[in-house]
Amino acid sequence: MSDAPLSPTPLPPLDAALPPWPGEEVPVRGGALFVRRTPWRGPVEGESADGAPRERALYVHGLGGASTNWTDLAALLAVRFDGWAVDLPGFGRSQPPPRGRYSIRGHVRAVVDVLEHVAAEPGEGSGRPVHLVGNSLGGLVSLLVAVSRPDLVATLTLVSPAMPVYRVPPAFSRALLLLLVPGVPTLAERRLAGVSPEQSVRSMVRVCFGNPDAVPVTRIEQALEEMRERAGQPWADRALARSMRGLITSYLRLGPANAWRAARGLRMPTLVVWGSRDRLVDPALAPRLAAAVPDSRLLVIEGVGHVAMLEAAEPTARAVLAMVEEEAGRPDAAPSPAAADTPRSVRP
Repeated sequence: MSDAPLSPTPLPPLDAALPPWPGEEVPVRGGALFVRRTPWRGPVEGESADGAPRERALYVHGLGGASTNWTDLAALLAVRFDGWAVDLPGFGRSQPPPRGRYSIRGHVRAVVDVLEHVAAEPGEGSGRPVHLVGNSLGGLVSLLVAVSRPDLVATLTLVSPAMPVYRVPPAFSRALLLLLVPGVPTLAERRLAGVSPEQSVRSMVRVCFGNPDAVPVTRIEQALEEMRERAGQPWADRALARSMRGLITSYLRLGPANAWRAARGLRMPTLVVWGSRDRLVDPALAPRLAAAVPDSRLLVIEGVGHVAMLEAAEPTARAVLAMVEEEAGRPDAAPSPAAADTPRSVRP
């Protein structure tokens, strides 16, 4: 483990009024998922795009989130990446999974399918491993994807991943543990149905951000619009309640299926990002996770909460770029196809 350096690569200015990136449905086993696309823009103005690295990244949101959580980070990383951001089954604009099962394994299969689609897309970077970035539930899913399919993952970035814990965080209601009891998820869905979009957004901002007052008004308005759209989906509350149940159930797994044990098997360069004011996943887990991963870098951002890619997009982007630039061997070099097609291993 080492402290994560920050890349000096010039980045475009952040635009709080930037709308969500457009997207389309991508076929996966049993259906399709909605995936937003952030096109590569290359170096910022004044720098030549000739020979500039052009790689691919996939972004995976957390519980209750959506592909729109990555609008700012994907825009910054577009200096190097063509970006894809997926709506997990039942979230955002994606339909529910087949038979309505919201297990962690199901989310892992869905992300593997999208990764295979992204890697196979024609154009520069086709056939190469993809840079995988996940937050919260999406971070846990991304970790398990990287362990099971290392051939698809060039680097891994985990933003406050929902690693197994055995004490309920204060920000959670202990009633959430009742989701493990048969029949209770249905009651939770009914309760969620009674929460207005405005209440949901206020709660999300209060719990997920280290400094809620600093969230741009335009982002609040976009979140409200998205929550109102989600309120019209008959499966939305079930997706949230049952995914939470699936997450808690995954914490009880032992052996190779346990995420902490899986983390020790990661072999690609990995960046762990955490906010010091994370109220949902204890920041004390950050150094523990970074120490468990053989080739890891750790970035703890002071004053930031659970969604560093939203609240601190620029330092998060610079840490991702520094890892990728280090792996490439020089700041402006793209990986060769031969190297990219080879599963990554721990550096000597």
